[in-house]
Amino acid sequence: MKRILILFTLSLASFAFALKAPTHHSLRAEAMGNAHVAVVDDKEAIYFNYAGLTQINKLGNYDKFPETGYYPRNYADMRLNLGGAGPFETYFHTYNVAKDLQKIYQGASNDAEANGLKASTVLMDSLSSHPELMHQVNSYDHKSLAMKLKFDAEMAFHGIGGAVWVDANVAPYLDAGIVLPNMAIDTFYVDGVVQGGISYGFTDNLSVGIGAKAVKRHKVEMLTVDILNYDTMQDTLEDRYHDATDNIFDFNSISMGIDLGVLYQLTREVRVGTSLRDIYFKELAGDKITPNWTVGANYSPRFFNKNTGYGHKFNIAMDFADIVNSTNNYKPLSHINFGFEVEQNLIAWPGYYYGVRALALRLSGGFKGGYPAGGIALEVLQFFTLEFATWAEELGYYTGQDEQRIYMVELSLGF
Repeated sequence: MKRILILFTLSLASFAFALKAPTHHSLRAEAMGNAHVAVVDDKEAIYFNYAGLTQINKLGNYDKFPETGYYPRNYADMRLNLGGAGPFETYFHTYNVAKDLQKIYQGASNDAEANGLKASTVLMDSLSSHPELMHQVNSYDHKSLAMKLKFDAEMAFHGIGGAVWVDANVAPYLDAGIVLPNMAIDTFYVDGVVQGGISYGFTDNLSVGIGAKAVKRHKVEMLTVDILNYDTMQDTLEDRYHDATDNIFDFNSISMGIDLGVLYQLTREVRVGTSLRDIYFKELAGDKITPNWTVGANYSPRFFNKNTGYGHKFNIAMDFADIVNSTNNYKPLSHINFGFEVEQNLIAWPGYYYGVRALALRLSGGFKGGYPAGGIALEVLQFFTLEFATWAEELGYYTGQDEQRIYMVELSLGF
């Protein structure tokens, strides 16, 4: 059972459950409610709106674009990111329940072997004599333990950008069962994505973008394991684990897709944008993907944006997201994302007053699909960034029915 618990823990950190299209989790965007289609002033344009690539080295550039020179300047954006998320408190509680069950199972097996009895009979007697354990198991009946892992390699310049990223998640749950508890794991997904695109500014205010992506999705169908069958449980988990890891880099089945975007600087403080993403030309590992059409607006008051060594940035954004997704037609709030962010450079490089940060702090908040979101990021020496974000995803049939709260931490290296 110890090996099972180890495999279980490793799989939580290695696999992915994807609801629709492969989803990149930008902590900057998620922290402000994922309202980002009109913000897109850095590498996040790759994921939300390629037209935003024209913003890089445009915002903050007084010489070429004086109308937006008051923004903090971003010359380029190159990053390596590693992040993980999950309901850690619930996970560890359930892990402890599994360990307690293992102790009872091992004791029952030893008693059965010593007395020539069936292990199942002794185990039933052991469980009946520990009602407190069964009460713990019942409290976790069908309790999802979704865990996420992400890795990104990103590079963006004015007008061009690309990324290689992996999104991973698995959602196991402990089921009390009718007689005995069992563990079930919903389908594993591992999404690997390579994408890139360009943008072009027709005028100083209007830009369009287009990008292409190649996606590989690996999934393993649901499995259910019973605590009575130790050997089968171990063999099943090991077989599924190796099956998944051995085939992650099997590129015989790759789906191609495109993303489109438009961005317009309505006034010197207001941008509006729209994007149509995840237009796939065939099913992705048997999954039919619905394109994501989103429209949004961003407001950046000039008074709260300053391009100096101790510069600061302030954005307020709202998106009407995933418009064509019919599953959300009866959940209006699930389409609306709203958020804000405040970024302040705390320490400037000595002797370099403009645009070079030694220590910067960003605070964010908002609502994603009717649920609150928030986050904090600390950038050190303009190279190391540590970010934390929390948001929620709806697991029920209507907004507010079944919240899945996600807490993610990410370490980022780059410029």
